[in-house]
Amino acid sequence: MSDLQTPLRPKRKKVLVDYLVQFRWIVVIFVVLPVSCFIYFKLFLGDVKSAMKSEKRRQKEHEENVKKVVNRLKQRDPKKDGLVCTARKPYIAVGMRNVDYKRARHFEVDLSAFRNIIEVDKERMVAKVEPLVNMGQITRYTVPMNLALAVVAELDDLTVGGLINGYGIEGSSHIYGLFSDTVVAMEVVLADGRVVRCTKDNEHSDLFYGMPWSQGTLGLLVSAEIKLIPIKEYMRLTYSPCRGTLKELAQAYADSFAPRDGDPSKVPDFVEGMIYTPTEAVHMTGRYASKEEAKKKGNVINSVGWWFKPWFYQHAQTALKRGEFVEYIPTREYYHRHTRCLYWEGKLILPFGDQWWFRWLLGWMMPPKVSLLKATQGEAIRNYYHEMHVIQDLLVPLYKVGEALEYCHCEMEVYPIWLCPHRLFKLPVKTMVYPEPGFEHHHRQGDTSYAQMFTDIGVYYAPGPVFRGEEFNGAEAVRNLEEWLIQNHSFQPQYAVSELTEKNFWRMFDGSHYEHCRQKYGAVGTFMSVYYKSKKGKKTEKEVQDAEAEILEPAYAEEA
Repeated sequence: MSDLQTPLRPKRKKVLVDYLVQFRWIVVIFVVLPVSCFIYFKLFLGDVKSAMKSEKRRQKEHEENVKKVVNRLKQRDPKKDGLVCTARKPYIAVGMRNVDYKRARHFEVDLSAFRNIIEVDKERMVAKVEPLVNMGQITRYTVPMNLALAVVAELDDLTVGGLINGYGIEGSSHIYGLFSDTVVAMEVVLADGRVVRCTKDNEHSDLFYGMPWSQGTLGLLVSAEIKLIPIKEYMRLTYSPCRGTLKELAQAYADSFAPRDGDPSKVPDFVEGMIYTPTEAVHMTGRYASKEEAKKKGNVINSVGWWFKPWFYQHAQTALKRGEFVEYIPTREYYHRHTRCLYWEGKLILPFGDQWWFRWLLGWMMPPKVSLLKATQGEAIRNYYHEMHVIQDLLVPLYKVGEALEYCHCEMEVYPIWLCPHRLFKLPVKTMVYPEPGFEHHHRQGDTSYAQMFTDIGVYYAPGPVFRGEEFNGAEAVRNLEEWLIQNHSFQPQYAVSELTEKNFWRMFDGSHYEHCRQKYGAVGTFMSVYYKSKKGKKTEKEVQDAEAEILEPAYAEEA
């Protein structure tokens, strides 16, 4: 690794906020964890109550709640009420981006009642769900039926609405694409109060393709029909250690799921990689397995979901010493393998949280709710994390992963790094994220004629310079990273802190179809633009007025 040079940085003097962060675990243990447990239990009871209702009753409640949303929209006075957004508190979102748009004048619409799984249609293999249904809730409901969403994002608290309006990924995305690619239909309340159902081939197909990545700025998503797949009770997981340069680690990762001979039988059901140091990684490939197979003599079953078990990323790391090994994990526990330790962020939140004594005594309380962590951190700690901590996902073409890893090492030195491949499909319209033009002619590893293979590079942790007590400019590092992404046809999900200017935002994303939908469906002047919503910093009153003035008098639809 002598060819990878990191810059020399001066030492940084500690200030008060450093000590607040260092001893934040006190607040987490005595406040955040107990309150998180109470909230989790309360939500669980609500989910159980919802599941006990008949599908007919859930559908009726859904229709009543949609009417309330429509009526609320019609109460808005566009001359004084501000732009429309949900009534959810700013800290509730799982992402790290500041929800600064809610600090300015705005008009709230309450969607908190939309937490029901309305229907699971086994014939159509579709689940109809409301936007606040989260991954933990839906797997609890479908996995006992040996069914699951085609893409199940790892963290329990991630919601369907966030995964569609923003972005979502999982180890099956190299087959099915991003979460939004598995959506069959969406029910959306438009700015004028109309309720439309959009699919890829009906009269609202443009809205169907426009909703993903729009951050809810085209309309209010009130339900979605999502593709289901048949599954088995266990995941047969192979842990394969790898050593070499970062480019060699990237190539081994690509070979683990994209066979060079193109043989589809060699493509696993699930895949992910974790890079622990600039020279060491473990790549994991999984295939669904029946209960009968898992329980055969000699097979190892590992129930990773138990509170006292080692954190998953640390368990996977043992392959570097043990060598390649195989085990069987109950499918639902595999889906949520990163929930308990929030990937490896739990180590920063609770430095001793991975110790055996903590796992046995208090591990059952993990994880702390991200929303509570944000609610209790205060402005100083929030700003500290923006400067001294990195939480970014980089969506990069597969053939450029090695270059991206080297760039991240030189600029940030963040380890571990998460790797998860996903297809980016060639669609009938050019959406905000799209494959490289002409990619199909290059026949690169993992690509097909209809989709280019990308990889989500998850960079979550404190950078090396911060651990060494050196100066680190987080805002500058993110700006430089964003420029690298733009130059390499790569994308930055907007759940994270962004330093993009409006000009650079639209250099990274294509806005043509999005703006078409904004105009056609009356979102301009009612809903915030996606850049306005993503932009860092509190919006001024002038910015609110300018956004409202684009259309002063939206024509509301008459009630049916």
